[in-house]
Parts: sequence; structure tokens; C-alpha cells
Amino acid sequence: MVEPLALFGYGSLVDSASAGRTLGRPVAQVWPARLVGWRRRFSQARDNATCEKTFARADDGTVPEWILGLNVEPAADRAAAPNGVLIAVSESELERLDLREIRYDRREVSSAIEPEAGCPAFERVVTYVAKSSHLATEPPSGAVILASYAAAVEAAFDRLGPRQRAEYERTTLPYPVELVEGLLVGDRIPAGNPRDW
Repeated sequence: MVEPLALFGYGSLVDSASAGRTLGRPVAQVWPARLVGWRRRFSQARDNATCEKTFARADDGTVPEWILGLNVEPAADRAAAPNGVLIAVSESELERLDLREIRYDRREVSSAIEPEAGCPAFERVVTYVAKSSHLATEPPSGAVILASYAAAVEAAFDRLGPRQRAEYERTTLPYPVELVEGLLVGDRIPAGNPRDW
């Protein structure tokens, strides 16, 4: 049977519990897959002072100007293809995901998906790609990555097994900027959007 629609998650949405909080329902199953013709980098940048959630450094209370998140970008090197998961979603659930992924555009990537054995067929697969206004081809000066975000992504891949975690590390790390512990000091967070990063 061919399912109509799936999301390719490559960062925090690899975590079925996190995805479920956004979708408003349990995510019972995810299927490992790769996104061929793309690469994963920390190239999505948000203005920490003006966005819906502002974090201060836990160590000294200063507010970093920029916080980086994961993104996928077209790439010619097949070996760079990021691993992630497919999650079956409905058309209406995409609106909830759009609210979470506010710095990203939804993009159809059906032809680039390479699923692992046992994955159902999907008519259409979408993922989220950083908007041009949030794309940082090089990290801005003073940019950081929240340790809570990095830990959440690593834990999500851990739950998929050591092979998936190793593949995440191979295609993504090392981190391009400092990891910092953050304290939430500005909260204008919409429903379904994670509060820890």
C-alpha cells in the first residue's frame, strides 16, 4: 500500500516524541531514510534577541546575537547525504509543522528519498529548508549552538541505534561554533514549538 504523505526529519524531528508534541498526537512509527543530493549543516541562523524565544548564556547571562540550527542544502557529493526518518503525516498536519519550522520553507523532496528496507512507499515526501533570510553559509560572528538542541538531536539518533548515530556524526559534525547552555529569558513561543531550544 502506498501512503500519501511523509515528512523527512533530519534534526530534532527525528525524535518521535518531539514530533508528536507538534502534531498533537503520538508518532507510533518512524522509518530511517537518507536524503540523496543534499547535505546537513548548522546553517540556519536566528536572531536570538528578536525571535519568539530568546536565550541567555547560563554561564554569564549574556545574550548571544545568533543561534544556529540544522539545515539541509543541495550537494553534489552522494556521501554527504544526511540520514533521518520518514514520518507519515496528513496535509492538515503540515500546518502545525509550518508553525514549528517558522524559519524554514517546506520543500518537496520525494525523488531524493532513499528509504531503508521495510519502509512503506509514500506518494510525496516533504522536508524543511532554511528560508533565504535565515540561511548562514558561514556562521555569523558570535553565533552559538544551544547544547540542549545538540543533545536532543544526538539522543534522537541514539534511539535509532548506533549505526544511525554514527552516520549522523559522520555527515554533520564537528560543530562549527561553541555549544552553550542556555536559559530561556524571552518567551513568545507558539504552540507545538519546542521550548528547550
